[in-house]
This record gives sequence, structure tokens and C-alpha cells, in this order.
Amino acid sequence: MNHTGTWRAEDGFTLFEALVALALMGLIMGALASVTAQWLPSWNRGIIRAQRNEQVAVALDRLTTDLSAADYVTRSDNLPLFRGSEQSVMFVRSVLGPNGRPGLEIVRIAEVNDSRGAALVRMRAPFVLLQAGDPRIDQIQFADPVVLLRMPYRISFAYAGLDSKWGGRWLETGELPTAVRFDIRDVERGTVISSAARIHVERGAPRADPSTIQQEEAQPQANDGPT
Repeated sequence: MNHTGTWRAEDGFTLFEALVALALMGLIMGALASVTAQWLPSWNRGIIRAQRNEQVAVALDRLTTDLSAADYVTRSDNLPLFRGSEQSVMFVRSVLGPNGRPGLEIVRIAEVNDSRGAALVRMRAPFVLLQAGDPRIDQIQFADPVVLLRMPYRISFAYAGLDSKWGGRWLETGELPTAVRFDIRDVERGTVISSAARIHVERGAPRADPSTIQQEEAQPQANDGPT
């Protein structure tokens, strides 16, 4: 109280004003939470969809690059080493990667099952000559598995020859297919993405058997001296 006997007002908030401010803040936070709860699931679905689309794009690029580079390499029975079914394909191509040694490798891209379900896996192995007939794939020691796709995506391969007719198998034909198609199906949404890779191999000009080349190089040269 001052010398005039009156009370002087002090700056600040009363208890009632503080309670009103807290109530307003609660209303605003509740409104923000409600709005966030509405758009956050859609935002998450959009992020997941973008990630899946990117995964499919990377897988398609890998499949196209690999299959376009398939080489005509014959086995001991002069048949090219190329085997294809609806869920897997095996072929020979040049070694991929800056750290790989020059040469050939066998690549197998197949759908396998693991603890997380079906997955499309790329594996490779050093090139070896396979015997005539129907060699067992499990005799090849594949390594370096790389997962290209996982559920909800499933893949199916198709193969076309010179007649441009597509089929689900390519075995023991004497030639490489002219193109390989891969259909990627989203089992959750029911959509299908299709693409194809053209194999650039000239008919009638297959690559020589590497074993034959090695054997010819190993033969001693005849001397031209007098007999």
C-alpha cells in the first residue's frame, strides 16, 4: 500500500487466466492430434508405396541388365547353358563388377522361401563345364545371394524364340531365347508390372566352348626342323 492508502496493481496473470490458457492449449493440441491421426496413415502408406516402387524399379533394372548380357556358351553336348522356368532362370554371362576377375560366371535368379516368405534371389558361381544331359543345379556351388524382391511381390518368367511365341520353360532347345519377359505381381493390390529383356546373340555364331579353347592352347606345337 502506498502513502495515499490505495493498493497498486501488479503486472501478471491471475489463476483464472492461467487455467483458461491451459484449456485453450489443450484444445489446440487435441485438434492437432486429431488432424495428424487422419493424415499420418496416408503419409506412411505413401512412403511405403514409394519404397516398394523403387525396389521394383531396381529389380527390373537388375533383371534387364543380367539377361541382356547372357552369353552363348556351350556345354560338352554343344547345347547352350541356359535353363529357364516360370520361377527361375540360369545362364552364363561375363563377370559383373569392378572387383571381379575377367571371365564368365553362372548366374541363377530364382524365387526361394526363407523365414520371411517368398523372395527373388540372385546368386552366382564361377563358370564350370556341366555334363551332358540334365545336370543338377544343386551341384553348382552358388554364392553371394542378393535379394531383389520380397513379398508382396511374386515373379514369373516367360521366354520367346525366333517365332516370338512366349512360353514358361526354356530347356535343351539348342539356342538361346531371343527375349525373356518377367511379370512382377503385387499379391496385395492385384497389379502386375511387366518388362522384358532382349538377348543380343546372333544366330549361328555361338561362342566357342572354353574347354575346347584351353585344350587347343595346351597342345604342343610341331617343330619345323628337318626330319
